[in-house]
Amino acid sequence: MNYKDFFKNKKILMMGLGILGRGVNVAKFLANAGAELTVTDLKDEEQLASSLQILSPHKNINYVLGKHNLADFRDKDMLIKAAGVPLDSPYVAEARKNNIPVEMDASLFTKLADGVMIVGVTGTRGKSTVTQLIYEIIEAGGKNVYLGGNVKGLATLPLLEKIKTGDIVVMELDSWQLQGFGDSKISPHVAVFASFMQDHMNYYKGDMNAYFADKANIFKYQKAEDYLVCGEQVAEFMKENGFKPAGKKLVASKKNIPSEWNIKLQGEHNLANIAMAVKVSEIFGVCDDIIKNTVENFAGAPGRLEFVKEINGIKFYNDTTATTPDAAMAAVKSLHKDGKSNIVLIGGGADKELDFNEYAGFIKDKIKAMALFKGAATDKIMAAFGKTDFPIEIFDNMSAAFKFAVSNADKGDVVLLSPGAASFGVFKNEFDRGEQFIEEIGKLRQNE
Repeated sequence: MNYKDFFKNKKILMMGLGILGRGVNVAKFLANAGAELTVTDLKDEEQLASSLQILSPHKNINYVLGKHNLADFRDKDMLIKAAGVPLDSPYVAEARKNNIPVEMDASLFTKLADGVMIVGVTGTRGKSTVTQLIYEIIEAGGKNVYLGGNVKGLATLPLLEKIKTGDIVVMELDSWQLQGFGDSKISPHVAVFASFMQDHMNYYKGDMNAYFADKANIFKYQKAEDYLVCGEQVAEFMKENGFKPAGKKLVASKKNIPSEWNIKLQGEHNLANIAMAVKVSEIFGVCDDIIKNTVENFAGAPGRLEFVKEINGIKFYNDTTATTPDAAMAAVKSLHKDGKSNIVLIGGGADKELDFNEYAGFIKDKIKAMALFKGAATDKIMAAFGKTDFPIEIFDNMSAAFKFAVSNADKGDVVLLSPGAASFGVFKNEFDRGEQFIEEIGKLRQNE
């Protein structure tokens, strides 16, 4: 299907522009394809200034900002909604009532990308690392491969301008993007389900079954010739709950990663991530030597237990994408030296209606100090800790939190940004949080 013919002169409403780049790139693509485009966003013109500046050359975009108008959700050929639009949105309901197809970036691309192999990766934890590693191994294997889905600054629809028959697209897919796959009743040819843990309970109103239902769209509509690669924990969960995928199910185990491989990534959880990437690479026929060399040279995805620098004997790690207690615990476990409280942890922030009791019990004897960002999650963490034997303070900015962390760190220690909570309230988003952390590291000087 010629994508320009598909979009030309169609009246398309795009719900959500944002400032991370994905929405901007989708809007630019649709405008270039000749669509009659209306963009609506609850953020106002000032909040969206950076995105609007990029789109200013495109005169065929109409904007409705700072609000949504119910009338805009009628008389359209298509609604393209951003990830995270509420499940019970009255505006989406209005579009459906008026028989307007509701689409999302990644799933719409998948429907239009004839002759292209789609690899979709989801999971509460690990999906970014697995996605990036699969992409790098397949690329090293000499195949034509692209990244898409939930990757900062990337939009998937514009890949229609580049792809050819036989190409491979590896997409990171969160539960929100997988709603689009469910609506379209499609699943990737190769699905990877890395892990399933509690997250986004503020969005799903405490309903883990609703959360899993969105995640399960990654394999729900697969055909017999398709593949589902999953971690051991997900495989056990699916077995216990009677989920039987139509595709070929392959369970990836960290036990299958050779002990002699010289792996840079830290932590048991990353061995599991590597195992899944290796399994997918084998499906595509990448040879063992290329897989091994790529894995050994892989330093990780930015913001995922990312080693930034060592200064004055203190190691700094950016794990800003750890937005759940489970993810922060995995980071602490990876960097903790047995018997020592060697970690100064920077964490806390906005709550996603998650429980912090296990988290507090796990980390309290492994850290020597803690800087927390103000927010409802931090209130829960403080309550779960009770009385502590280590210094702990609450901050409303990165600079002050960082100074406190460094002042409590000595040679041989680790300063770890691994929040275990959402970023909103203090930061624009999790990437802003990580970038500010790296900026503060850049200001430090080596002792003479």
